[in-house]
Amino acid sequence: MTMDYIFHSTNWSTMVYNLVHLSAAFILSLPIACNREKQTRSVGLRTYPLVAIGACAFVLIGTSSFEDQEARARILYGVVTGIGFIGGGAILKEKGQVTGTANAASLWCTGAVGAAVALSRFEVALLLSLIMTLVFTFKEKVTSDE
Repeated sequence: MTMDYIFHSTNWSTMVYNLVHLSAAFILSLPIACNREKQTRSVGLRTYPLVAIGACAFVLIGTSSFEDQEARARILYGVVTGIGFIGGGAILKEKGQVTGTANAASLWCTGAVGAAVALSRFEVALLLSLIMTLVFTFKEKVTSDE
């Protein structure tokens, strides 16, 4: 396969479509990633955008590869399960205290942002991003006043 073949056989409209969706998933994950980066050392600016664009990419691949709605649903199910597994790794129990639940929940929601973008549900993705940012900002305000 030559570069000439790859260049001429590329569907540029699909490439632009995917680039727009992956970029939107990345951008919508940044506010929560920045907030989490300030608050924690383990999960932040690298993790949240990667979860969002990864979820978006898997759903984009699934929707473009399978006509069958059941196959598409299985891909979405796998994405949700996989991100839940990643979030489970963020939860720690030490000396009778559990930490990381907010990171786990926000990672899961960030995956939903990516999936929503992939399904062109930008309103859902934007609302999720705003709500997560507001929740963590409100938490900061409440705890800083004490």
